[in-house]
Amino acid sequence: MGKDTGTVLRLNAITKRFGTLTANDRVSFSLGAGEVLALLGENGAGKTTLMNILFGQYMADSGTVEVFGQTLPPGNSRAALDAGVGMVHQHFTLADNMTVQENITLGVQPLFRPMLDKSAARSRIEALSERFHLAVSPNARVGDLTVGERQRVEILKALYRDVRILILDEPTAVLTPQEADDLFATLKTAVENELSVIFISHKLHEVMAISDRVVVLRHGKLVGEVQTDQTDRAALASMMMGGDIPATDVVAATPGATLLELHKVTTPDVGNAPGLKSVSLSLRAGQITGLAGVSGNGQAALADLIGGMRGPSEGRIDVNDVVPRRWSPQEAIRNGIARIPEDRHKVGTIADFDLTENAILERYASHPFSKGGWLSWRASREFAQDVIDKYDVRCPGPDTRIRLLSGGNMQKLILGRVLETNPQIILANQPVRGLDIGAVTYVHEQLLAARDRGAAVLLISEDLDEVMALSDVIHVIAGGRLSPAFARGQMSPTELGIWMAGQGFDEDMPHAS
Repeated sequence: MGKDTGTVLRLNAITKRFGTLTANDRVSFSLGAGEVLALLGENGAGKTTLMNILFGQYMADSGTVEVFGQTLPPGNSRAALDAGVGMVHQHFTLADNMTVQENITLGVQPLFRPMLDKSAARSRIEALSERFHLAVSPNARVGDLTVGERQRVEILKALYRDVRILILDEPTAVLTPQEADDLFATLKTAVENELSVIFISHKLHEVMAISDRVVVLRHGKLVGEVQTDQTDRAALASMMMGGDIPATDVVAATPGATLLELHKVTTPDVGNAPGLKSVSLSLRAGQITGLAGVSGNGQAALADLIGGMRGPSEGRIDVNDVVPRRWSPQEAIRNGIARIPEDRHKVGTIADFDLTENAILERYASHPFSKGGWLSWRASREFAQDVIDKYDVRCPGPDTRIRLLSGGNMQKLILGRVLETNPQIILANQPVRGLDIGAVTYVHEQLLAARDRGAAVLLISEDLDEVMALSDVIHVIAGGRLSPAFARGQMSPTELGIWMAGQGFDEDMPHAS
């Protein structure tokens, strides 16, 4: 795929510590012109820290970064940008109150220019959008965009700057498989013109599809380097995790009573995102209900409804055979609903709270965290430490600010605080986004264990393979409408894809139940 026409980037013995935690331990590797280098590693292996050092957002304790033969000054993002290095961050760095175009051109040209300059910028953004299959309106307000659309803006923001070295940190985490395929096709064309790419992903099939070479980190150290055409997924997984990963064993469910039921629920559209259109759905004890669909087709509306963030404008919601008088987040929690939100930064955590505070965020007023109206910090820290230990959250300790954790480790804390409270109903919205293969396996096992002890699980995922592997019944959502329930194995990926494209729906279709 790539052309080996010389080294464009070299990292020399990079070491970075955060207190007692060594994130990078004398890591060295190079990148060739027109090469796609995959950077693999489990959550907390040091991948994002290393790229932040390369991009000038962190300063290494020791070691140097060379770009096109010149040593970059440490901790200087502007120098990295001027050298032709662009980075699409795993964590969004966009201004919600600004338009797509303003975010993309921010720092490149003034916000207030004659109409001709704005028109030229818009035309260029539209051309990049079409070329890279990253559809988004330049005039849209970023705060109104879905998670998937925001990721597209991040990619366009880097491409707009004519970068020669592009760092992609989990770029497809919020893209559909079709969108990811389109991005890969365009990247392959771009590297033929000597764009060099560092591609960070936990998805081994993506690494095999797009990269020329793979570098593997484990516990902050470089433990392996291999040409992609000389390895396979199993070998990469073993190298990444330090051993073989056992397959998740999924046995048939024994569903019980209906714990939550929607009756012809309709909710308003929010911007470009559709609301629910007369949706009926049953979540039963001891059963995983999977929801498949292309991003932005009503998943957010359904998750917000079940989590108590919004109520129905038409229809009703029953929880344990009772219609709540006023549906709210507090009422959802009171009725045993626990949620793993799609956006761990805006909804799932508070950046400047420590891990203890975030671990009890939604249940601080309940036993054992609250006694006689007073918060028990001892019980809270013990719970947080238990989650850290059980879910392998890589951090210095429960007093660490959560914003200092990698995205994968934030996700582990959220999963732990949900699953360790034994909820009746689990809303799992993109539960393994950004997790490595070992963590994915563990999360899947925990969701199955929750199902087997009687919880009703709603699994919302844009990974069709995940939905088909774990779900006892599957619904497809498209344009806010819900398909009938399909039993495990009843539908092929192609057949579900037809429904995901909205082609299985008709006006006479019975509502799912």
